[in-house]
Amino acid sequence: MSFNDIFKSSFLENVSEFSILDTVIGLAVALVIGLFIFIIYKKTLTGVLYSSGFALTLVGLSLVTTLVIMAVTSNVVLSLGMVGALSIVRFRTAIKDSRDTVYIFWSIIVGICCGVGDYAVARIGSVIGAGMIPLAVIGSAIIGVILLLFANRKIHNNPYILVMNCADEKTEKAALDILGKDTEHYIVKSKTITTAGIELTAELRTKEASTGFVNLISRLPGVENATLVSYNGEYLS
Repeated sequence: MSFNDIFKSSFLENVSEFSILDTVIGLAVALVIGLFIFIIYKKTLTGVLYSSGFALTLVGLSLVTTLVIMAVTSNVVLSLGMVGALSIVRFRTAIKDSRDTVYIFWSIIVGICCGVGDYAVARIGSVIGAGMIPLAVIGSAIIGVILLLFANRKIHNNPYILVMNCADEKTEKAALDILGKDTEHYIVKSKTITTAGIELTAELRTKEASTGFVNLISRLPGVENATLVSYNGEYLS
């Protein structure tokens, strides 16, 4: 069969029967799981700033993906048109946290699972077993539990960046002695010497989230200022 024969055949003209029941069941399940993802996102948020817009996007993404998959699986010609239309869409919103990628893909996969399957042919007592709903439900439950377990782990040795200005080497040595005693570990990342003094930047991990050593350093004679900044290895926050 040649390429032209494929287009001449009735293969591209086949359209699955549209069912309102299929749409309602698929969207209902996608909504429930999307709300579950919404709750998990709020529970596992480690930062201070909560993005309600991103959280609502996760729910909407599950619903939209479900509709797209239902449309694609109903008609081959429509699926080719959607692929071409969606390929020109460009999203310019940058993902600030790499963990947000997990939730985006999670919502998309849930939408794909809920959009596949013939729910209308299933009996009312076995609707939950139709299509790929069990995969979406079981997979989401496992992912949610794993994310909650890792999010609830207490991290006592928080990473920080310390920036301080010292008048001379004697003051610098006294400040580093305090860091050696009151922190779990520290590394001098940069050291700048000018006529005004010494500017020192150190990466460190605290003991039980205690930051009292900064007060001790700031009281040292010759220390002009000491700034402690939370650090996650990628950016300052």
